[in-house]
Amino acid sequence: MAAPINIDSYSDALVVLGTAGIVVPLMRRFGFSTVIGYMAAGAILGPLGLGSLINAFPFLYWVTVVDAKNVAGIAELGVVFLLFVVGMELSYERLKTMRRLVFGLGSLQVVLSAAVIGGIAALAGNSATVSIILGACLALSSTAIVIEVLSHQGRLATAAGRASFAVLLAQDLAVIPILLFVSILGGDTSNSVTANLALTLLNATLAVTAIAIVGRLFLRPLFRLVASAGTIELFVAATLFVIVGTGVAAALAGLSMALGAFIAGLLLAETEFRKAIETAAGPFKGLLLGVFFFTVGMNIDLRELAREPFWLLASVVGLIGIKVLLLTGLARIFRLSWPAAIETGLLLGPGGEFAFVGIGMATTLGLIDSNVSSFTLTVTSITMTLIPALSLVARRLMPRFHEPRALDPELTVAPSDVAGHAIVIGHGRVGHVVCSLLDRHSYRYIAVDNDAAAVPAYRRSGREVFYGNATEPEFLKICGLMDAKAVIVTVAGKADIDEIVKQVRALRTDIVIISRARDAGHARHLYAIGVTDAVPETIEASLQLSEAALIGLGQAAGPVIASIHEKRDEFRRELQEAAAPKASGSTHSIRPKRSRLP
Repeated sequence: MAAPINIDSYSDALVVLGTAGIVVPLMRRFGFSTVIGYMAAGAILGPLGLGSLINAFPFLYWVTVVDAKNVAGIAELGVVFLLFVVGMELSYERLKTMRRLVFGLGSLQVVLSAAVIGGIAALAGNSATVSIILGACLALSSTAIVIEVLSHQGRLATAAGRASFAVLLAQDLAVIPILLFVSILGGDTSNSVTANLALTLLNATLAVTAIAIVGRLFLRPLFRLVASAGTIELFVAATLFVIVGTGVAAALAGLSMALGAFIAGLLLAETEFRKAIETAAGPFKGLLLGVFFFTVGMNIDLRELAREPFWLLASVVGLIGIKVLLLTGLARIFRLSWPAAIETGLLLGPGGEFAFVGIGMATTLGLIDSNVSSFTLTVTSITMTLIPALSLVARRLMPRFHEPRALDPELTVAPSDVAGHAIVIGHGRVGHVVCSLLDRHSYRYIAVDNDAAAVPAYRRSGREVFYGNATEPEFLKICGLMDAKAVIVTVAGKADIDEIVKQVRALRTDIVIISRARDAGHARHLYAIGVTDAVPETIEASLQLSEAALIGLGQAAGPVIASIHEKRDEFRRELQEAAAPKASGSTHSIRPKRSRLP
């Protein structure tokens, strides 16, 4: 007879999987952070949310988590994967490149924030041990949410993005000592703290050394062997084996599984398999981290809002305020501009996911009272949900703190009088190629770009590029638009292209406008507002791919190139005809015939 099935564990797993498969995609569709989606679902569907009403409403059994322990094991694996990913990010080269911000700005932020928050916790009546743990854990920020927000906005490469990433790396490095410290404090109480410290450090040193040596000797050969098989399933299995195996090895040595996975990530970050491993672990990492953040949300006790609304609000504002002030001040000391410093402070002011790991471990070891833990984790959760809003506030404040800088003298150079020339707008990768070919054919042109940092470098390399905004009619006139023969638009942004085309066509109804387009739909739109010729990136890529494929298959180059030209003309006619009805009602419907530059 088959053993009875524990329906509770399956119903709880269904709730979590339903969150991953239904709730989170809906959140993403409406532009919300998936991490916050998991946390919100955990808070609402967890035992402290709707799960607490099961006795009154039994039907909630199938849509809520009955017992947090049923998903605790998967959530622990989520933490293991989180530390593995952190280890993969902490490559030696990355730390070396960003050492000033990581070990300077980041380290000072962790130490000062922990000291100030721990001091306030002590003044509130907590013991020294509890205050130190709370200060250290709350000094950390949310790597997952901040990186997701910056990536979604395309701002990782900005000054604030780089500074935030550097501080987050420093905080990630601080996680391991914090977890070790909590383990030491929660060790065998029959021995002194000094004895616990010595014993724990000895075990940790031996275990870490053993894992590192074994990893150095066997990880690279293992992945070479697996890669030679050419099967993605084996690569995924090997990746999971390494992550979980090193975690188990660390746990057997009395350390956390997360520490073992962290070391494995560090070792693999320096190998040639790094990108492949990140790809293999990606789906598992996303789901397991989602479960982890779901359990984080389950720690949000909404009843705390009713019990102590004033102190909860004060703690949320206080935690963010303290860290924002410290981070902004430190960022200014490290010569970040006011806008970048303020944005970095607002992004990293809230608490982070490692607070749940550290404080949760301390609570399990009996170091922190459950009421203090519940209140602190609720505060942390609320601050984490505010990160997208704080990012929006930062971007709204940035123009007010803009620091005017003296322009590079090379940016003030004006184009000389010229006629019958082409104006190339944008000197990025596409514009650079266009200008190079115009040079090769000895055709006169003026290149312009609005990147103040890049223009001087272009000019020093020998290319005459002028700084200015091509959406301004007066600047276009200074560039000789009224006497030019053609305008070539190479910038990437749709809105920028549209505005440039409208301004040029408003000044000259007869000039040739050749513009880059993102796709066929954008090309049709450009034809409708007055371009002479639009070059869609997607169509050109397909044509070039077809040409390379046909020649590679042995077809004669001449006929192939001719057919490609015919196909290009066919696409152009289709796009122009599709745009014709729309253009007929436009004030700029008169377009000159397509012509070639001599």
